[in-house]
Amino acid sequence: MIDSARLRHYFTNLQTRIVSAAEAVEGSTGSTFRVDHWEKEAGAPIAGSGCTCILEGGRVFERGGVAFSQVSGVELPASATAKRPELAGRAFAAMGVSLVLHPENPYCPTAHMNVRALITTRADAEPAWWFGGGMDLTPYYPFAEDIRHFHATCKQALRPFGDDTHARYKRWCDEYFFLKHRNEPRGVGGVFFDDLNEGGFERCFALTRAVGDAFADAYLPLIERRQAIPYGERERDFQAYRRGRYVEFNLVWDRGTLFGLQSGGRTESVLMSLPPIVKWRYDWQPAAGTAEAALYEMLTPRDWA
Repeated sequence: MIDSARLRHYFTNLQTRIVSAAEAVEGSTGSTFRVDHWEKEAGAPIAGSGCTCILEGGRVFERGGVAFSQVSGVELPASATAKRPELAGRAFAAMGVSLVLHPENPYCPTAHMNVRALITTRADAEPAWWFGGGMDLTPYYPFAEDIRHFHATCKQALRPFGDDTHARYKRWCDEYFFLKHRNEPRGVGGVFFDDLNEGGFERCFALTRAVGDAFADAYLPLIERRQAIPYGERERDFQAYRRGRYVEFNLVWDRGTLFGLQSGGRTESVLMSLPPIVKWRYDWQPAAGTAEAALYEMLTPRDWA
């Protein structure tokens, strides 16, 4: 039995918990999230509503967004049926939480997390549903112990769902968050899954909750460790350059961004993942032996956990 109210309760509660945890990292002298409720006009081909919590210019986070959205429509957008053409023409309802946190300090990594559910219907067929999501880490000046902690937390969260589940979803993440036009990973990975319906609704919902619930423990301790490290213009400049890769991936390859725009999601909320300061350079490479070059050595996928 698909209980949409139960899904919504989990996703909205997860959003509240993560916002509270991020505000705790900001501290008493930091910023709080602005809460932006939005709603699409009823009766339109694509209907929906949501709540975007956005923080800009914080003490720790230069930009952060934690968004809940719920949309529905009479026909699945092309981004959702590209790999499952048999679902073309079905009505759909989708909901989930998506977040990106961009710290100001270049020694702190950027992180992304998304968990979502999608249900499709057609009058002459049974409903088809699936879950998707994951989390990944994008450092600028990486620390091996931080990357190991992030991956180990992901592995522990997925342990109850099979011995090979983490390995499969880690490999999927490495393959997904890859800039094909540059032949380069976006970051150091994490876990990723999509079209998940194997093992029944309860198992899939539990796995999705496990990923969502693990995010704060996987990521926020890294910010606590690194936010006080001194940095200068050189580090900020490199951070802005590497953020360009983040923007390229989200606008060129990310299925979630395409689905959000094609399904009539609120544009400001869909694009909240983009960092506020970004730079591009023509055919630039870091000098060998520098701290900047060390990042590229860390990007090669490996068993961090």
